[in-house]
Amino acid sequence: MVPGVQYMRELRDVEGLHPRDLTQRQRLLLLFVAGLVLIVLFYTIVYNWGMRVLEDRPQSLFRSLNTVVETMTTTGYGADSPWTTPAMNTLMVTIQLSGVVIGFITLRVLVIPLFERTPLNLDDRLTTKDDHVVIAEYQRDTGILLDELEKLDTDYVLIESDEEAAKRLSDDGYQAINGDPEERADLERATIERASLLITDAGDKTASIVLTALEGNEDLRVVSFTGSTRHEAALRKIGVDRNVAPHALIGQSLAKKSMTPAVAGERSDEIEIREILVRRDSPHHGVRVRDSPIVNHPNLTLVAGWFGGELRLPPSPDDKLTPNTVLVIAGPESELDEIMNEVAGVRSRRIEAPSKTIVAGFGEGGTAAAEAFPEDLSVTTIDNSEGCAPDIVGDVTEPETLRKAGIDDASALIVTVDTDSTALLTVAVARSISSDIEVLVRVTEGEKTKAAFSAGADYVLSIQQVSARLVASEVHGERVVDPTSQIRLVWADVAQFAGESLADARRNTDRGWAPIGVSRDDSILTDERTTIRANDEVLIAGSDAAIQEFERTVDAS
Repeated sequence: MVPGVQYMRELRDVEGLHPRDLTQRQRLLLLFVAGLVLIVLFYTIVYNWGMRVLEDRPQSLFRSLNTVVETMTTTGYGADSPWTTPAMNTLMVTIQLSGVVIGFITLRVLVIPLFERTPLNLDDRLTTKDDHVVIAEYQRDTGILLDELEKLDTDYVLIESDEEAAKRLSDDGYQAINGDPEERADLERATIERASLLITDAGDKTASIVLTALEGNEDLRVVSFTGSTRHEAALRKIGVDRNVAPHALIGQSLAKKSMTPAVAGERSDEIEIREILVRRDSPHHGVRVRDSPIVNHPNLTLVAGWFGGELRLPPSPDDKLTPNTVLVIAGPESELDEIMNEVAGVRSRRIEAPSKTIVAGFGEGGTAAAEAFPEDLSVTTIDNSEGCAPDIVGDVTEPETLRKAGIDDASALIVTVDTDSTALLTVAVARSISSDIEVLVRVTEGEKTKAAFSAGADYVLSIQQVSARLVASEVHGERVVDPTSQIRLVWADVAQFAGESLADARRNTDRGWAPIGVSRDDSILTDERTTIRANDEVLIAGSDAAIQEFERTVDAS
């Protein structure tokens, strides 16, 4: 970037900002400019007075300003020289010397740093912090995490031990400094004493960082990322409030996502629950929920939706349908079949119990996935290492290995292998063998999500994206809604709905549950215009927690 352009950009960027939002460099720049203006004005007024009183040559302030600027910049004196009185000559010498000093300061503070490879101490770019988040190392895609915090307008400081990475992030506008988070002094540079949350992702250094940080702020809330759940008890002992093992968490999530949401009630079979997965080639890719023909169907109810692995029950009308979006729709089977015939580029499956599941990759994530399944479900594990004690030792990218695991009869394949390249090849091979099996994949890099869909995956979770969302949720003291939360259906005699239409009863989206149908005269009515009568039974859909709260509320009333 041209130095002059950067200088003007910095001046522009400080306009309209609250002093608290200014970096140390921006504050220094403002002070410098303000001081320079005051000095020039002072000299102009004194010089104008001297020319009128001492030299007996009165002139305008503008001419005096011009002479002062010429003198300070050593470009000349114009038509006013020479001066006859000692006082005026002394003033001119003072102005000249001031100009030289200010010139050196300008070079050192503003000009030279623009040309240097490492222009400033990165601490100078930090804004004033209070009740902020300190991130002590982050071993995943740091940009994704910091972008998530920026979206939430959350104050943070990242301590990065890699000097080049810290400079790059700081140059990109992030609040990052270079330092060792195990050192108390470096934590203090991030104002750990005023922070509210510490996020650490530093491997074996985690315990040391947490203990050092708590010495500086014993009220600090601490979240740590680790590669395994084996250290959870030990980390809690030293003060970690929440320990997250992303591989295990995603493994559990994929396993639960492949299982059946629980359906309760004898007559619920008259209303079918179906998942509709939006694929990349869908004509509704990018369409908002409110504009979707699925959602606008009068006899169908949008119960929930998974957007990027997060469950929203029900989704916001402003949510966009993108690849990896899974909509949970309730309604009569005939209506569901009809809407499915109208919508191209989507693939649906009925909510039914999986017969057999294959877990490809039996490391931390694969183990967590296998353990998440009930004992009565057949699970076959594959890994190329005998040390993991899988059911089948072999290369998961080989068709023979997948066939040996029973892919032809399996209902789901969960891929939790070590590298994204292996995961993508496994998905492609599995899809070439079976077009019906549901493929759920874990990838590391967020940008590989699209590639996984192209390879044939039905559902993808990225370690980088999930980890960033977890951090963002912890900032607000909330848990990320598990993308595998179960959907339940219950019948209820609810007098509170009497006189309302189904559309009105569904309008409150903050409860986590919604009425999706009415039982009347041995039939199920799902048209949103249906008015609920006092003797009707209402079919309620929601997550486990929401349904439990609903039942407690009904019992209490």
